[in-house]
Amino acid sequence: QVQLVESGGGLVQSGGSLRLSCAASGILFSITTMGWYRQAPGKQRDMVATITRGGSTNYADSVKGRFTISRDNAGNTVHLQMNGLKPEDTAVYYCNAGVTIPGVHYWGQGAQVTVSS
Repeated sequence: QVQLVESGGGLVQSGGSLRLSCAASGILFSITTMGWYRQAPGKQRDMVATITRGGSTNYADSVKGRFTISRDNAGNTVHLQMNGLKPEDTAVYYCNAGVTIPGVHYWGQGAQVTVSS
């Protein structure tokens, strides 16, 4: 079992910045890729950014150049630095962790990010 706790959401004006963090606990050695997903009202949950234990990253086209995902050396905390925020970035952001068991993923409780125009 892996537990994920997010922090850092909030309200910001367009063009502003926020930093999300996600701390994992539990069977930490089993965690492989970690990432952030987001879900706006009435829409599906979409990938924002992912990072492997080795540090390889992947970003959604809509956030490239504005968001940066990073992971601490132990691999158990992941951050999402969000710059140049736009109203369309408004969503609940969920931390995700994959583990060594294929098809098994864990989710955090979600952090609300609201960008006002």
